Amino acid sequence: MNATTTHQGLTPIETGRRGLMLILSSPSGAGKTTLTRMLLQDKSIDLTLSVSSTTRERRSSEVDGIHYHFILRDQFDRMRGADEFLEWAEVHGNFYGSPRAPVEAVLGQGRDVLFDIDYQGTQQVRRKAPDDVVTIFILPPTMKELRARLERRAEDSAETIAKRITNARHEIQRWTDYDYVLVNDDLQRTYRQVLTILNAERLRRARAQTAITGFVDKLLAE
Repeated sequence: MNATTTHQGLTPIETGRRGLMLILSSPSGAGKTTLTRMLLQDKSIDLTLSVSSTTRERRSSEVDGIHYHFILRDQFDRMRGADEFLEWAEVHGNFYGSPRAPVEAVLGQGRDVLFDIDYQGTQQVRRKAPDDVVTIFILPPTMKELRARLERRAEDSAETIAKRITNARHEIQRWTDYDYVLVNDDLQRTYRQVLTILNAERLRRARAQTAITGFVDKLLAE
């Protein structure tokens, strides 16, 4: 997706609004990553993924600028000191952050940015841009199903899975920090619910205030 994406089929109010930041959070295994991929694959939705910067080493399967922006620690420190991140965190000795400038550029075009971040990052973004944020927390149907999903991945040891379940219990307790909470017991239904939320938030009066004002002025001048 790029800045030349058209808005065919949209109303004057939809095309004249400021973009929003759609944040998806969930415990590991609840479906956040899959939902993110589904949203980005549908080009008609026109969502741009916020690509994080990180100080960790690039893996052989990763592409700079696609999976992450790989930067040195001193550059990260400079950006953090200049308040150039919407959110940042240290994870296992490496630093991660969501650069503010590219997100602002997309929002200014009236387009929306998708974030795949945890509740701590969500809180930081909300504090810095409360009017632009829509947050959704994804819950698993049961803890038993969450464990089964993690085991089906066949990516982690039993010890790591146990640690993820423990972390999930802590994360789930943060559900009240979110605007919307969905139970992912059926992936396609949950996906449709996310789309319903996105479409409704795009039409929120406060978000499209300038566009609505201009449209009403023209309407009344006829």
